[in-house]
Amino acid sequence: MAALLDPVVDVLEEGSHPLDSLFKPKRVAVIGATDREGSVGRTLLRNLISNPFGGVVYPVNPKREHVLGISSFKSIAACPGQIDLAVVITPASTVPAVVKECVENKVRNVIIISAGFKEVGPEGEKLENEVKAIAQTGNLRIVGPNCLGIICPTSGLNASFANLMPQKGSVAFISQSGAMITSVLDWSVSQKVGFSAVISIGSMLDMDFSSMIFYLAKDPATKSIVLYMESIGNARSFLSAAREAALTKPIIVIKGGRTDAAAKAAASHTGSLTGSDAVLDAAFKRAGVLRVENMSDLFEMADVLSKQPLPNGNRLAILTNAGGPGVLACDALAQHGGSLAELSGETIAALNQVLPPAWSHGNPIDVLGDASAKHYADSLEIVARDPNCDGFLVILTPQAMTAPTECAEALSRYAKIQGKPVLASWMGGPDVAPGAKVLNDAGIPTYSYPDMACKTFNYMHQYQSNQGSNYERIDLKMDLEKVQEGKAEARQLLSKVRASGRSLLTEAESKLLLKAYDIPVTACELASSPDEAAAAAEKIGYPVVMKLNSTTITHKTDVGGVVLNLHSKMAVEKSFLEMKESVSRLASPEGFEGVTIQPMISLKGYEIILGSSIDPQLGPVLLFGMGGSLVEVFKDSAVGLPPLNANLARKMLEETKLYKALLGVRGMKSVNIEALIQIMVRFSVLIVDLPEILECDINPLIASEDSILSLDARVVLHDPKTAPEYWPQPAIRPYPHQYVKIVGLTDEMSAKIRPILPEDEGMMLFFYGAASWPSGCDPTSMPKDEEQMTCSLSRTHLIRTCFVDFDRSIVLVAEVVQDGEKMIVGAGRISREQMTNDVTFALQVLPSFRRKSLGSLMLKQLIVVAKEEGASCIKADVLCENTRALRFLEGHGFLLGEEKKALVNVSLHFDEASGMRRQTKSFSSFANARKPTQMIHSESPAESPTFAAN
Repeated sequence: MAALLDPVVDVLEEGSHPLDSLFKPKRVAVIGATDREGSVGRTLLRNLISNPFGGVVYPVNPKREHVLGISSFKSIAACPGQIDLAVVITPASTVPAVVKECVENKVRNVIIISAGFKEVGPEGEKLENEVKAIAQTGNLRIVGPNCLGIICPTSGLNASFANLMPQKGSVAFISQSGAMITSVLDWSVSQKVGFSAVISIGSMLDMDFSSMIFYLAKDPATKSIVLYMESIGNARSFLSAAREAALTKPIIVIKGGRTDAAAKAAASHTGSLTGSDAVLDAAFKRAGVLRVENMSDLFEMADVLSKQPLPNGNRLAILTNAGGPGVLACDALAQHGGSLAELSGETIAALNQVLPPAWSHGNPIDVLGDASAKHYADSLEIVARDPNCDGFLVILTPQAMTAPTECAEALSRYAKIQGKPVLASWMGGPDVAPGAKVLNDAGIPTYSYPDMACKTFNYMHQYQSNQGSNYERIDLKMDLEKVQEGKAEARQLLSKVRASGRSLLTEAESKLLLKAYDIPVTACELASSPDEAAAAAEKIGYPVVMKLNSTTITHKTDVGGVVLNLHSKMAVEKSFLEMKESVSRLASPEGFEGVTIQPMISLKGYEIILGSSIDPQLGPVLLFGMGGSLVEVFKDSAVGLPPLNANLARKMLEETKLYKALLGVRGMKSVNIEALIQIMVRFSVLIVDLPEILECDINPLIASEDSILSLDARVVLHDPKTAPEYWPQPAIRPYPHQYVKIVGLTDEMSAKIRPILPEDEGMMLFFYGAASWPSGCDPTSMPKDEEQMTCSLSRTHLIRTCFVDFDRSIVLVAEVVQDGEKMIVGAGRISREQMTNDVTFALQVLPSFRRKSLGSLMLKQLIVVAKEEGASCIKADVLCENTRALRFLEGHGFLLGEEKKALVNVSLHFDEASGMRRQTKSFSSFANARKPTQMIHSESPAESPTFAAN
């Protein structure tokens, strides 16, 4: 949550990363090093010693005195000094003993090159688990097994058995396939593509995509991250890392296993499940990751996204000197989801002034075969001003009067049009090559054919769309507290069902569950006899529907378990008996447990399905789409990950063909889209609140102009014998309601301390403004013009704060009501430190609330949250001059460390006995060591001013 940091402290947030010892080691041991020609051990050792990385290499081989002319050591213990990185190239069966020796000698990182683990079957998996258990006893981090190694051109490290060292660049490449890396490295030489890091992670026993992405997100040499993926690994960690990194660096992925055959091959390769392809697509979108179709797209997009801005829409303007290529470009654009920009009248009028009369007078803009460099440049300058255009493609074909290089030079000055990408297609061979080089050197990506350029533009729009919709300002606010009120009722119902040994809820029970979360359902009366059924029908009012009530039969229509449009008592009684006979005949007598009587709904609306299921890698998954009996025929649906907010729910709607119909078509008015979104969000909360649920379908959910109603519902729980710890958890951590707390500030005022919501963006904007307003100023008198407020605050800061990933950070805000208006008057956060059990924290309270003990109350709640999250220590770096904060923290039991770079590290450790350990060093001993002129006295030293964490 960078926005909570004082600017002077924020720039001091550098520090070292736990993985620096992996990527920038000082001492490297090669276990299994040999000088045998053609061996992996020889190749890897040669790579290390041939590429200076600022460290020392120790070959380890008990059978050799020297390897490649370097003294060899018999064991890790015999190597001098602390080993940062050990590379293991011994047979799989020996690896557990090798790893144990590394743990005993406090080695920090191990790369296991060896194969023969879970990819070969159960015995290999058992061996891998043994290695993992040993490593965890010493906090040893492992890359691999079954990997190529790691290359870091920026530091010179080549701890791999690849046959070459790539040139330096700004792209980081992470791959599960070592062979894919060697192929890419060979290709990169001819294409002159450089890398900041090349990482083969193999079977991901320990470190996976998320570990590397977290590191690369902070690496200044890395501008973009590309992934070759066969399995996602720890889904929650991956999404957490990708969401954080993708805010500042593009992440592009190619995922193998789209088809069943490819998925099977990938599983046998890595020993891991690949997961549903549609669900993975949803996960990538949620994380802001761009998924591409082939390897050439992977590196092409990494290059493009580092050179050109993202388009704000999918409308492309095409300039061409030939009609045919323009037509092909239009086809390719539409095929991948783009659209032609409609030129404004002003743009056409301006083009009329600079182009020959025979130009196309539309888009594509055909500037004709004899177009000069000036025609191209003038045309691009004009269309660049058109608000209807989101990006530009300039096509040139070599004709008799064409000057490809001169045209390229004229266009190169437009490489950086504000907020709009420029792409080019210089079609041809040697004649156009110099011009293509001019454009590429200027930062305008240039292609041999226009269809490739259109595909790139659509990828850019897709990436922007993923990022934009994930973090779009949320105006539709959800009353999640009201939704939570039904949680206890729902849990009681599910506990009763599980206690009975059942996993299938009846329709009546399923509707009670939905009703608890304020999802509208039809009335539902149980009846166990014809008389009871008739009485229920009289109570509801005719016509009615009769449905089978059963704890064992899922599909009621298959056994005659649904009868519609019953208008009389006689019809109800007769249908009861007929249904009982039908169920007994087609299923079993035990399958009939009575009926439910429901009103016959004759709404003129759309049938929708809203459901959830479990993905083996990503846990609970949501489905929205066209419902009814033909749901599996039309297959018009969208997949998403819970929990949803209003924007994410809307995005799921928009991904279906059904959405356009819901907006109104052929005389039918629009359904209440906002109400539908509310229901989708509530349903997602239900799913994350109740992990007992294996499957849940509302089908159909009828949506009309006036109402939305669940006509049928089906809920299946996990097997009652399955312990709760084995229930799959959501890939994205849901809102932590347990940390909501009401505290008293004065007799007349209370504050709600709670985790932040995306909907708080507006209030946080004014909070930051009020925090920088003159001390003592009433925050309610702040200007309400958001443009004034955002002038010094980046949107990225607001996103990092309000759209926080609760797996990485928990942001608490203090909300009060003044003059009937809600406002945030305090904010604090704790953030997990990578690869440690510590958390850092920051705290900021508006000046006018500091004397109301709000700072103390918020700090205490931050400490409670840190303990609940399993932290062993909570700490921060505070400016030495901020003596009020240091006194305040000491009063809450924090230890004041030594001064370093104008900062004092403060920390509070927790222990198992008391929950926290009081610290011994006092503020007075620290302050007395400083010059008197550096002290800042306060009338209220017990209450906290603003301070920030590292």
